[in-house]
Amino acid sequence: MSERIANAALRQKVMSADDAAALINDGDQIGFGGFTGSGYPKALPSALAKRIKESHDRGEKFTVNVFTGASTAPELDGALASVDGIGWRMPYQSDPQMRNKINDGTSFYTDIHLSESGMMVRQGFFGKVDYAVIEATRITEDGDVVLTSSVGNNAVYCDVADKIIIEVNSWQSEDLEGMHDIYGGFALPPNRVPIPITHPGDRIGDKFLHVPQNKVAAIIETDGPDRNTPFKPIDDDSRKIAGYLLDFYDNEVKQGRMPKNLLPLQSGVGNIPNAVLDGLLHSDLEHLTSYTEVIQDGMIDLIDAGKLDVASATAFSLSPEYAHKMNENAAFYRDHIILRPQEISNHPEVIRRLGVVGANGMIEADIYGNVNSTHVMGSRMMNGIGGSGDFTRNAYISAFVSPSTAKGGAISAIVPMVSHVDHTEHDGMVIITEQGIADLRGLAPRQRAPKIIENCAHPDYRPMLMDYYERALRDCKFKHTPQLLGEAYSWHTRFLETGTMMVRAAVRGQGFLPRR
Repeated sequence: MSERIANAALRQKVMSADDAAALINDGDQIGFGGFTGSGYPKALPSALAKRIKESHDRGEKFTVNVFTGASTAPELDGALASVDGIGWRMPYQSDPQMRNKINDGTSFYTDIHLSESGMMVRQGFFGKVDYAVIEATRITEDGDVVLTSSVGNNAVYCDVADKIIIEVNSWQSEDLEGMHDIYGGFALPPNRVPIPITHPGDRIGDKFLHVPQNKVAAIIETDGPDRNTPFKPIDDDSRKIAGYLLDFYDNEVKQGRMPKNLLPLQSGVGNIPNAVLDGLLHSDLEHLTSYTEVIQDGMIDLIDAGKLDVASATAFSLSPEYAHKMNENAAFYRDHIILRPQEISNHPEVIRRLGVVGANGMIEADIYGNVNSTHVMGSRMMNGIGGSGDFTRNAYISAFVSPSTAKGGAISAIVPMVSHVDHTEHDGMVIITEQGIADLRGLAPRQRAPKIIENCAHPDYRPMLMDYYERALRDCKFKHTPQLLGEAYSWHTRFLETGTMMVRAAVRGQGFLPRR
């Protein structure tokens, strides 16, 4: 595999993952590549986890602080979390073991807007970065790095780190070369300049990541796939939600607020976004564009069908079948896909200038339009805010989508007051569940509440939500955003304690859930 390392001097730095892990010390801060399970280091994290466990077995303290682009995979987050090896982490995660360590207090976690994470590293807010660990598909004769299936924060970590470790992965297609657009025009205030993007297909940087050879401490040869999780089949609720969103887009076109081919599309990861993309595939729309974080299966289908001209992102989030397809046909897809640093893909200035149309998932929304996308019961972290805030705050139109209930109907996704606020009523414009759509633009709080309840809440929960709202409107002294704070805060607890039997009793006319 050494033919993938064309630079003679760097070939001399090839070593085992165990030997590379031996370079890292307790307390080191490590910037790992990787974004949504794509393009992350495969070997070094597991070797480091082994070393940490051996240190702990000897009674020695050994943890590292972990920076990434976004979520990674069990070989990275899971491996290090399982040995209590992560003291602090940012900016986004989705690994079950990592989540458990955050919630039981083992690891500190700073949940940061993805567009701001690289900027804050550059500003030195988190101290120095000791190592950058990134994945490449090859290294050129000049020592430049051809990245793999994500860009994320690779550039910033390599810029600021004292040392760099590169994993060269032969599983990744060499035809990815030319897909990346690495923009290096970042400067701290007061020397910032505008980012010269006026169309999703604009290329403004280099296809290689330039790294100083004297900073490269080790190169590891690997041959392992990304963590590519199959998507579930599109269910009826996802199709309904997608249908409401696409009808909404169609009306925006009819009202003259969007062109016929829409505006650049952004969507989060998951079944509902893929259902939206499937709906676009079967529509009469053509010459679509996307300016988003990740490329999903549905976008590949749209490119194959000739409906999506260009997709700009920072990473792939593909099923195993589509990851194989990308590897086999990367030379074709690089004419339609641009992978950028997340400092660009999620940049508020660019998102607003392009007029991106965004849609993201949520855990819950309240009757006034505040959205919780990170915490269960207000304190249990799920994954993080990711890029949803970057796009919601700056999109031309921003929608939040979710089934109206969770846990088999035992929990309502529409509540009197969200248990944790990630997106305020000022940012989200549209809320959609399988029950319907609430367009909140231009509505005051007291106009929003009935609309959200009637259009988006599950029928089992509408009577209780309306009962709450009417009593809040009656009993609250100030009428702009009426809330009964005690009841609102205890809503979630009461549902967990009483379960669906009390819900059904309330629906049969026995009133709102009992006060505690």
